[in-house]
Amino acid sequence: MKAFFKPYQLEFIKPILTSRGGMRFKNGYYLELIAAGVTGTGEVSFIEDLSVDNLAEMPAFLNKLQLKIAEGLELPSDFFEGFPSVAFAFETAVMDFKTGGRGILFQSDFVTGKRPIPINGLVWMGEKDFMLEQVKQKLEKGFKCVKLKIGALDFAVEIELLQYIRSQFSAADIELRLDANGAFGKDDALEKLKVLSDFEIHSIEQPIWQAQWATMAMLCRDSPIPIALDEELIFCNTKERQRMLEEIKPAYIILKPSLLGGFAICDRWIALAEERGIDWWATSALESNVGLNAIAQWVATKDTKMVQGLGTGALYRTNTPTHLHISKGNLEYRF
Repeated sequence: MKAFFKPYQLEFIKPILTSRGGMRFKNGYYLELIAAGVTGTGEVSFIEDLSVDNLAEMPAFLNKLQLKIAEGLELPSDFFEGFPSVAFAFETAVMDFKTGGRGILFQSDFVTGKRPIPINGLVWMGEKDFMLEQVKQKLEKGFKCVKLKIGALDFAVEIELLQYIRSQFSAADIELRLDANGAFGKDDALEKLKVLSDFEIHSIEQPIWQAQWATMAMLCRDSPIPIALDEELIFCNTKERQRMLEEIKPAYIILKPSLLGGFAICDRWIALAEERGIDWWATSALESNVGLNAIAQWVATKDTKMVQGLGTGALYRTNTPTHLHISKGNLEYRF
């Protein structure tokens, strides 16, 4: 078997803004595993300043993996330590190869077109009018759940936006999820959560920066809005997963397979969470259509009624071909 890594750079149609700053491009690699006329494809998808991947050492690591695959060497269990995005790419490429290189990694009613996946509409940060226009567009397209990125604007402006949304659309019309990406300070986070609770919020992701377990545990205990952990998982090492969940006790965890190291690791997170009465949903993390396809198919095999944070690669000017389409707030697989 031979392995090839092809770098890519995807350009956003409009630069996106988060509490960490703006992005105009998304970089990554496609991994191809080739043997006997079959090509299995995966995606090395990382996000600068968020992924734990050692990006400075990434080219050397990819070359090392390429050589080991060519030589048919078995990979040790800790081989991908420090490179979760490569682990995700390798896992999905192997699955694709084993199923014939057709891009169908998991069999389910989703890939036969019988059962779509309900998803939230994502509203990116920006000026109030821009965010409000996005909300209106999501509703017009049939979304019943909208997730708003907050933390980049003045808090008072964001409150005005939420007030307007709720004046136009009740909680029965639309479920609101918030994602703060760690933007709140530890000293004022609880007060802000109390203010936000006036708007019937379903949940809020990562209100404060990760690795502040005691403060996050207090927030999960006292917040009137259920809290979902996101970055907390990305920066949590293997030995601390169970202890972190038991100490913080979140209402939800957010699973991003491309940033966590693949589906096997996400399955372990799900098992740990469900044993403790913690629910979950999966979210894409700016992958191209290659990674999105794999994540959507994995989610479709799970017994969950939660609205997922998936989509298509329509954020980008160019992308790989896809069978994924959005219709009336659902992600569909079409032939």
